Parts: sequence; C-alpha cells; structure tokens
Amino acid sequence: MPEGDTVFRTAHRLDDVLAGATVTRFELRVPQAATVDLRGETVHGVLSRGKHLLHRIGENTLHSHLKMEGEWHAYRRGERWRKPAYTARAIIGATAPDGAEWETVGFDLADISVVLTRDEDRLVGHLGPDPLSDDWDPAEAARRLGADPRPVHVALQDQRSIAGFGNEYVNEILFVRGVLPTTPADETDAAAIVDLGARMIRANRDRSDRTFTGDARPGRTTWVYRRDGRPCRRCGTLIRRSSLGPDPSRERIIFWCPRCQR
Repeated sequence: MPEGDTVFRTAHRLDDVLAGATVTRFELRVPQAATVDLRGETVHGVLSRGKHLLHRIGENTLHSHLKMEGEWHAYRRGERWRKPAYTARAIIGATAPDGAEWETVGFDLADISVVLTRDEDRLVGHLGPDPLSDDWDPAEAARRLGADPRPVHVALQDQRSIAGFGNEYVNEILFVRGVLPTTPADETDAAAIVDLGARMIRANRDRSDRTFTGDARPGRTTWVYRRDGRPCRRCGTLIRRSSLGPDPSRERIIFWCPRCQR
C-alpha cells in the first residue's frame, strides 16, 4: 500500500535517474494536462511530500499522487514495460548527463497536474509536517494532532496534521502506544504518538517490505493490521475489526486489541 515511505523510495529512485537529465519525451495521458510539453527542459529533481510526488522540471512541477494503485517505474530506453501500456498516465523520456537514455512511466496515477514550481503550495501547502522531509517539525505535528477532537485514528490519517501516514501505519502506531482508535486525539499524548510514528516510518523508509514488529518474515510484520480474529502477539486476546472515518463515505478499516488498547 503506498504510504509515505513508499512514495519516498519512489521519489529517490526517480531522482537517481532523472536529476540533471534533459527531457526528450513528455506525455501526460489525462485531459487536463495532455497539451503540456516540457521537452528540452532540465529535470532539477524529484521529491516526495507526504504521499505526493513532485517532479521539478524547468520552471514547472509535475505533481502526481499514487493513491491506492499508482506506481512509477524507471526503464532504460527500449526496455519492456512491466505493466500494460493502457494504464500509463505519464511518460517522461530523458537523457542523463552521462548519456544514459531513460524512460520513466507512471501507471494508474491520480491527481496529475502541472504548475509553476513557485506555485507548488497550491497543491501541497495544506499538508502537515512530513517525518521523512528535511524540515520535519515534530512540535508542530504534535500541536496539530493534539488540537483535534476527532477520534485519534481519524486525526492521525488527516494529511493536514501529519503528511505520510496511511491506514496501516495508523493502526500499528496506536497499538504500540496502547491507544484505542476511537479515543479523541486531544485526549492522547500527541507528542509520544508523533515521535513513535516518525521512528516507525523512518525505520521502514529504505525497506521494500515494511515491518512494524521487527520481524520481516511473511505473516509476522504487523501487530494488528489485517489480523482480525487472530490472537494478539502480546496478550493472546483476539484482534477486533471495525470501521471508522471522518464521514460515512471515507471510513477505513480499523484493527485493535481490546486488552492492550484502552
């Protein structure tokens, strides 16, 4: 599932092959940006902001979001794509400073747009602090989370509080902290939750397969996420499952141990 750590790794992979390269092909297969042509421009870099990807090209920024199914791949020119061409939403061909020819392809992307780089805040300025960014501000993240009266599971997934945490992270963070998902965020130790979440996502930042338990073996990586009906790894109580969200149209599945989380 693409959460902040997945997007971070994607951005670094794309930056490795595109930074400093000259764009030779620029194709966006979405109506709102189909006429944009950045051929001949230089790629200054690719970075992540929470779950958002930003390609800075010339004076412009290509913004994309992976949502649930999106992926960016990097190929040598002429290499066979690993996903069907009809799912490609963005194609950037580029010649690197060392002469290497690359083709990066975004499959099943969402929220594709191009803006002037100076206007990036129109797209990501609403986001809260990102624990994987150089300007991470844990105090501000804790302030935002601790001021939210909604259930902590809802508040912690709100990208305006902290950018990068998705449903898997939130379920695991709350279990390790021993906090019931329905507890109002303003009644929790927000600073401790933020600190734990930041350490978790940083520990997984460079792993292709994330783990929350410290055990990377299949079936052993999570404490509660998708473990409903199975014994808690700490106390043996059966893990429960329900749904929770800011409104009925945006509910997410929650998992918790009724004994360890109170």
